[in-house]
Amino acid sequence: MKKNQHGVRHSDGWAVKGAGNSKATKVVSTQLDAIDCAREIAKNQQSELIIHGRNGQIREKNSYGPDDYPPKG
Repeated sequence: MKKNQHGVRHSDGWAVKGAGNSKATKVVSTQLDAIDCAREIAKNQQSELIIHGRNGQIREKNSYGPDDYPPKG
């Protein structure tokens, strides 16, 4: 099942979480490490990567799956 991957703040640093999961897939020390890990999972699952800032707000999204609404033209 394809799940969007989130890079989020964690008490031990940064975490990668699949959408809807209560537990982290992986906990790392830096945001960059979380982004790299989440990106690889999103690419493998052809899903979306959602990067959250320190305040928890979404700061960036990247899609690695087929586009349901590709641009026209």
